[in-house]
Amino acid sequence: MTQEILINVTPYEARTALLENGVLQELFVERQSSSGLIGNIYKGKVSRVLPGMQAAFIEIGLERSAFLHASDIVHLGVDDESAYSQQNQDIRNLLNEGSDIMVQITKDPMGTKGARLTTFITLPSRFLVFLPKGSDVGISNRIKDEDERERLSKAMADFRESDQGGFIVRTAAEGASASALRADMLYLQKQWQIITEKNLVSATKELVHKDLDLPQRSVRDLLNEETERIRIDSHEAYEQTKKFMQDFLPKRAVILEHYQSQRPIFDLYNVEEEISKAL
Repeated sequence: MTQEILINVTPYEARTALLENGVLQELFVERQSSSGLIGNIYKGKVSRVLPGMQAAFIEIGLERSAFLHASDIVHLGVDDESAYSQQNQDIRNLLNEGSDIMVQITKDPMGTKGARLTTFITLPSRFLVFLPKGSDVGISNRIKDEDERERLSKAMADFRESDQGGFIVRTAAEGASASALRADMLYLQKQWQIITEKNLVSATKELVHKDLDLPQRSVRDLLNEETERIRIDSHEAYEQTKKFMQDFLPKRAVILEHYQSQRPIFDLYNVEEEISKAL
């Protein structure tokens, strides 16, 4: 079986077509207007601590200050395992006004309300979710087969050091090889290293990590041993994806191509026609 990924990018939307032996298997669409801020990580500044609300306002460079509740703060004074299960924390023991803090958006700003934040940073990949401040490995509850759960737990234990953070094995990992899980783990740990290094040199209220756009997510989630070619018809998206692959998948970057023909990319293999039939 041969696999190819076609990515079409316009000012209004991005589309990814996954083909196997020239036949459309899956289609992914992301409209530019719908891409929010959830998942973005910032170097924030504590502007106000509100003991009565057990919360704080954090400046992250957006129009409105963002909101951080005490229950969403990792208490650095305890071990990582309990840091993910703390309750009834006093905000005054956790934050000082004027201090810097790394935060991640969990809810987009809406109306007069600012974004909702957490310091429980999570980084997703195709098969895993990385918890940098965690210490355990959890298996998705949607994976019901006990033998498969045991296999996944053993695979993670075989190549994960106890001090390398926590992981959640996602439902999509059911049936995934140990090598695929390891590749995801290494990708996430490298991504976290880049984030922490950027946070050290970034100015306060600066974005240090933006969640991946559809072209890069498509490469992250769809690329496998059978993928022979990835073609993108946008120069900007091609350059961004090339950098992503050079950073995280350097051995596979050679299969990435900038599609420049006058013929629309989704006319290849009659993809556009297949989409129209399905609608």
